[in-house]
Amino acid sequence: MRGIALKVSSVVVFLAMQTFIKLAGPDIPPGQVTFCRSFFALFPIMAYLAYIGQLRAAFHTDNPVGHLKRGTIGILSMAFGFYGLLHLPLPEAIALGYALPLVAVIFAAVFLGETVRIYRWSAVLVGVAGVAIISWPKLTLFRDGGMETEQAVGALCVLFSAVLGGMAMIQVRRLVEEEKTATIVLYFSLTASVFSLASLPFGWLVLPWPSALFLVAAGFCGGVAQILLTESYRHADVSTIAPFEYTSILLGGIVGYFVFGDVPSATMLIGTVIVVGAGIFIIYREHQLGIEQREARKATTPQA
Repeated sequence: MRGIALKVSSVVVFLAMQTFIKLAGPDIPPGQVTFCRSFFALFPIMAYLAYIGQLRAAFHTDNPVGHLKRGTIGILSMAFGFYGLLHLPLPEAIALGYALPLVAVIFAAVFLGETVRIYRWSAVLVGVAGVAIISWPKLTLFRDGGMETEQAVGALCVLFSAVLGGMAMIQVRRLVEEEKTATIVLYFSLTASVFSLASLPFGWLVLPWPSALFLVAAGFCGGVAQILLTESYRHADVSTIAPFEYTSILLGGIVGYFVFGDVPSATMLIGTVIVVGAGIFIIYREHQLGIEQREARKATTPQA
């Protein structure tokens, strides 16, 4: 129950982060948004690591190149995702982001050589169909110009962000074999801050105080949410808490309606149900395979 509570809390704080970014305004360069999200996240992360006595140890790494790769991919994923978030209704941006678990299954099979059986491949195909249902009304508006074109580009950016997010997840799964979680979290925020700062010459904006405060708040929320998410994995299995990620679509719909006046369309709702259903089925299959593997290990372990 503690793990579930921490997971739901992380979902709420991540949603607050997304809300603050949208409130900051749609014209802010993605690099500037990414810098604020990464740099100001360092403060709660470093304070937390100091509190648990892991700050000094977190700076030690034996794989700086691996962290560099993870940071490069991750920052690009965030930049594309933030552009989509700024130009799409909040519920649709969240729903399209659910393509990430589907992409992760494909990349795990291609790059990590994991065995993916027919059940999970079927779920991926169904989930892709759900993503198409959500995004198609936006993509067909390219011909109309104006705001519709911005939303179409935003939808493509969120989908591309999910692809990059899947690549980042593969890199993280390689890093966890030899690096501590605290080190991975800390170095990602550090590299993302430095790399996104390089976008300064390409035209950052002098922000009014409300927008600047919203971006600072978004960064702090991102750091706190990352801490809550990491802690949730200490108290419950991934397969137990992963389905609670989908509470964000309900909460996002409520926030989108009352804060931004976003009314979900029928195609968005239908596509979301399909994508969420496919994602939950994949989580269920992972859980069942984990049980089968544990039982197989018990059966082959010699008894004392």
